Amino acid sequence: MINDLSLKEKIGQMMMVGINGTEVDDRVRNLILNYKIGGVILYKKNYKTYDDMVKIIADLKELNSCNKIPLFIAIDQEGGRVNRMPPEFHNLLSAYRLVNTKNTNVIKEAGEITGRILYESGYNMNFAPVMDVLNNETSEAIGNRCYGNNPEDVSEYAIPLMRQLQSHKIIPVVKHFPGQGAAKIDSHYFVPRIKNIKQRDVKPFVDAIENGADAIMVGHIVVKSKNKICPASLSKKVIRDIRLKYNFKGLIMTDDLKMKAIRYLYGTKRAVKKAFLAGNDIVLFRFNKKDEVKAFKYIFKLANKGKIKERRINRSVARIIEMKQKYGIDDSFKSNKCNIDEINSRIDVVNAFVEKCEKNI
Repeated sequence: MINDLSLKEKIGQMMMVGINGTEVDDRVRNLILNYKIGGVILYKKNYKTYDDMVKIIADLKELNSCNKIPLFIAIDQEGGRVNRMPPEFHNLLSAYRLVNTKNTNVIKEAGEITGRILYESGYNMNFAPVMDVLNNETSEAIGNRCYGNNPEDVSEYAIPLMRQLQSHKIIPVVKHFPGQGAAKIDSHYFVPRIKNIKQRDVKPFVDAIENGADAIMVGHIVVKSKNKICPASLSKKVIRDIRLKYNFKGLIMTDDLKMKAIRYLYGTKRAVKKAFLAGNDIVLFRFNKKDEVKAFKYIFKLANKGKIKERRINRSVARIIEMKQKYGIDDSFKSNKCNIDEINSRIDVVNAFVEKCEKNI
């Protein structure tokens, strides 16, 4: 299929954007129809009700149906404090609390519930599970989002959730390589820094790769031994390690480039350029309308001049197409709509079991 795509279409496939409002507006229509973006991520601000959520997903797919390649429709649904579900759904407790039960079946049930909600609503990708090892209890960014404070627990509990998402045709994106559990500050606002990549932090990612991980999100954390200034998400050395050292053949994507830590250091165009040059397959951002178009045109200009090699773009686009085919992603698929009452009753059972276990500890 790559031979049937123009350079513009290839670059578009490597970009995933967020939506500002609650409908498919002219900005989004322009990005899909004219810039052929490969994916969209939705947040809680994009819908007020479950029907609203289902509708905007359907509208995105219908709009993209005239393009050659279907859309990734992604969400950041972890449970706990990172909950993107509309208000009709009850919320699963955080990963850390689920793990406190020491019961893998609880994790599997949480993954089965999440996978079912997302698939039946029309999604095909989820930025979860968090595979950071909580090395620092004061970590603002990770905290109870993770599956434990040692790599063995993270692997034992996060991988079953990853597999449950996969079994429901939801692409799990494990995050945030190379591990942000040791960071004291939140990369949404400042750039965390560590001296080097520790084996205990990468072990869950290595285990996930060995167990069939499809996609890895790279975090905005500076690893001084790799690059004293550039965060991992924009570092060619870090991305090369994921490919060669850990033999990962799936998708590699950046964390959101809109985060203040990145915008203040690099600006929009330069950040996107560095993300492409580093070797990321998907570049995630939620810029304003003007900056989005400027970034796209800038990358297109660099590629036309050979400053970003087209063969490098082709490798990423091949992985993207392969993943969309693997999961049978199709813009014609419409939501089956969840049985919300049934889902909520299952969530309540899980949460009640967790709370009961906590009382007995």
